[in-house]
Amino acid sequence: MNWFLPPVPIARIAWLRTILYLFVILDMHAFVNDTLQKGRTPELYQPLFLARLLELPRPSVPLTYILYVVLIVACLVGATNRLPRLAGWIVAPAFTWWVLIGMSDGKVDHDHLALVVALWVLPTAGRARYGDLRTSDVAGWAVKCIQIAVVATYALSALAKIRSAGWAFTWPGSSVLTWAIVRRPNPVGERLLGYPWLLHILQWIGFIGELLSPAVLWLKGRKLSLAALFFLGFHAANTAMLGIHFLPTVVCWLAFAPLERLGSVAQRRAKTDEVATTT
Repeated sequence: MNWFLPPVPIARIAWLRTILYLFVILDMHAFVNDTLQKGRTPELYQPLFLARLLELPRPSVPLTYILYVVLIVACLVGATNRLPRLAGWIVAPAFTWWVLIGMSDGKVDHDHLALVVALWVLPTAGRARYGDLRTSDVAGWAVKCIQIAVVATYALSALAKIRSAGWAFTWPGSSVLTWAIVRRPNPVGERLLGYPWLLHILQWIGFIGELLSPAVLWLKGRKLSLAALFFLGFHAANTAMLGIHFLPTVVCWLAFAPLERLGSVAQRRAKTDEVATTT
């Protein structure tokens, strides 16, 4: 219970809300940005399992535009940490629906797993302020759920690679990275095509990292920082070689960071400026 309900400063929830709700607005315009277009072509809509399970209506122009406006308004309100439950319980289902429509063409981006989970658990933490360093098990549960979702993104990716290869470790020994670079050419990736042995090493490093990712949930201090740097480096390498960013997952790594210290730093700076002005 102590592991699943760790006492976490309430301020971390406040910072996560501000960052993630603002990121949702960015996501709607930069990543899952074709939901409005799919409202114009409902005949091409192929609902995902969750949409079929919930019997969600087919997208239409009025529906997608209402969804867009509701999300923008709720995210802006939620980012201020005002009406956290009301705003949060609007953003969570609305963005989930937005993503279900946007990914209804057969390509489901697993980089949104942690973000969607985060939006569903953040409202459960209740009110939070940036400078509130009191610890809360409720806040800890929300943070732990986000952390588990982040790690699950990698662990389930490794599992999918094993399944696709017939439950054998053939994926990292294949030429899939070479194929991916040829399919998505860029200067960095094309330079690496002349070193197939290096591409195989990178595949093994990434695969082993994904396979061992659950260990991150038990790391603390410097070891946790090193693990986070490894996965952030993993995404930086993917971006450089393939143009794949995984930003929705990357931003959720902030659930592992002591964001509550940002409030303390801001308060110390404000006090220093006040003393300097008085002097």
